[in-house]
This record gives sequence, C-alpha cells and structure tokens, in this order.
Amino acid sequence: MTSLNGPNGLHSNRILRALPAEDRNRLVTNMVRVALPIKTVLFEPGEPIRAVHFPLDGVVSLVTPLDDGAIVEVATVGNEGIVGVPLVPGGSLAVRAISQVSGSALRMDAGAFLAEVARAGAFSELVHQYLQALFGQISQAAACNRLHTSEERLSRWLLMSHDRVGVDEFAITHEFLGQMLGSRRATVTLSAGLLQAAGLIRYHRGHISILDREGLEGVACECYGSIKRELDRVGTPPRNGTHQPGAR
Repeated sequence: MTSLNGPNGLHSNRILRALPAEDRNRLVTNMVRVALPIKTVLFEPGEPIRAVHFPLDGVVSLVTPLDDGAIVEVATVGNEGIVGVPLVPGGSLAVRAISQVSGSALRMDAGAFLAEVARAGAFSELVHQYLQALFGQISQAAACNRLHTSEERLSRWLLMSHDRVGVDEFAITHEFLGQMLGSRRATVTLSAGLLQAAGLIRYHRGHISILDREGLEGVACECYGSIKRELDRVGTPPRNGTHQPGAR
C-alpha cells in the first residue's frame, strides 16, 4: 500500500486529506505513485481518459493546442485537485494535460475512479466540489488572459505554482512560460525582467526563485485571489457548521 506518511505522502493532496480515513484507505488500494517530470503529457484532447492523477506536488497545466502549434493554458492543477476527471466511462476532455513543474502524483484507473464516485459518499461530494472550483478557475482565466497585463498574469501564475510546490525555487523555461501565458518569448523575458528588477523574483538558467511573495501578490491581478478562494473551499466545512467530507 502507498504510504500515508512522509512529506509527499497521501496527505499532500488536499482532496485525499479531506476524506474520512476509511474512504481514503479504500481508495489507496487502487492507486500507484508516479513521477511527473516536466513536459510529461498525461492525455491529449479527445483521447480516452484511462487514468486520473492526484498531484502530491508539482503543477499540471490543462492547455488548448491550436492548429499553428501554439497552446493556451486554461487551468492549472496542483495538490488541491485531480487531473483528468472523466464524467463517463471512456470519456475524454478537450484539452491536453501536461506537467509544467515536475513533481509526483497518485495514479488511479479511470474505471475505479468512476466506481468510487458512483458510491455517492464523501469522495463523490469532494469531486463535485472540486469540479465546480475548476470550472470557476477556467472562467476566471479566460477573463484574465483577455484583460490583464503580462506582468500581472505572470505574477498570478508564479503565485499559484508557489502554492502547489511548497518551495521557493522551481524549474521553468522561458519557452514554456510563454506557452502557458499565451505570450511571445520576448514578452515573457521583459515581464520576468521587470519582476526581477523589482526584487520580487530571481530568474536564471531555467530556474525561478520567489524572493518577495508579498510584493508579488501586490503585482498580481485580482484573479489570483479569486481562484485561490474557490480552490481553498474544496473540502472545507462551511461557516454554518454543516458536515462536509472529512469533517470530524
């Protein structure tokens, strides 16, 4: 059985952590831990989803590839969620899932996942809560990509990645950042340079270090806070005290 212990064990994924122990222990019997090096493709648009992934660290992007080879990021998934939620057996999604910051995840067969959701218990409720938050992130990102500056969007992206990986430095290339942000490499270089000149980050040879998180939050657009609030609600009991998955 996959260990519940360690810095990147099951409890690193917030959905699994929110489950009652009995449900979590049942799920883990159908899971295997896998490494997700940068640029690992988990599935392509329209491809049958054969497995879902519960990230423990790292970040996976959901992107829309275009005919000219460009890609546009529509959402990111980290240790707060699930990558590749199929709604029906053999279902697919209209996006590519690709690891943008290396890490690890727990992989679960799609059939076993759907069987657990069909039990209509705590896990099913958490999955539906997460889907609502994910759709909210996609809607917010659409507005963000249209209305906010490259510096604001880069700051949002860095903060969200920082939240997921739990360390101040991680690897990412200019090319990949440009793809994720839908910007030319020169635009990303300029934006990263401005953030570095302000003492907020250090970027060198494909590695970004967060130096001043509070300052970065000041530069980021409002979308960061909106998306974070939605994701933080998943698995959290409401203020009226109504029972939620994992509540004791």
